[in-house]
Amino acid sequence: MNSPTPAGRDCARAWEAMPWVLQHSASAAQAEWLEGHLAGCASCRNEYEQQRLLQKAMQLPSDVPVDVNAGLKHLLDRLDVHDAEAAAAPVARPSRLRGNQWILRGLVAAVFVQAVGIGILGLKLRQQDASPAYHTYSQTTGVTVPPGAMHVVPDAGMKVADWNAVVNSLHLQVIGGPNAVGAYTVLAAGGASARENVLRRLRATHGIRMAEPVSEAP
Repeated sequence: MNSPTPAGRDCARAWEAMPWVLQHSASAAQAEWLEGHLAGCASCRNEYEQQRLLQKAMQLPSDVPVDVNAGLKHLLDRLDVHDAEAAAAPVARPSRLRGNQWILRGLVAAVFVQAVGIGILGLKLRQQDASPAYHTYSQTTGVTVPPGAMHVVPDAGMKVADWNAVVNSLHLQVIGGPNAVGAYTVLAAGGASARENVLRRLRATHGIRMAEPVSEAP
């Protein structure tokens, strides 16, 4: 087995730090280190942006109106202005560059649709979290989420056996899910007192996209 390269170890460290920075619970030194690493690592920048969007979608209020057509039209209008300014320039552009403008428009539309999709999934998650009752696999009646519960989002491609291994190794009890965005509600064997330690280990586990504490009702 080959030892991990320094770059690989830095990326693993960055992935472990991302949830803490996004939750504003990282130390100043940890946040500064991650910022420096992201400046030179495109792969980690992409992962950080995906986690940021996912976290934002999970926190999106359920009454926020989503006007997909208006947003997409605004983006395409901005591209039209850019095309008009470029066409007015005295230097002729090669036909390949003109063709690339249409590719760019298509890519912008695709990214916008993906972002809207994440937002809609966030709305569904928010609505489910607002429900007064949760269901376990073995019960049909609703129960109140106990203190110390967590939302865990595994990778979409994670195998059931791997997910079960994570649950068993951390002594977790699955009390709900998966919901519309693939989030499970779990509880550690040690209850609320063990939550911070379990969250730290979940965030460092390969195949876990996000692990967050469930907000407790006041």
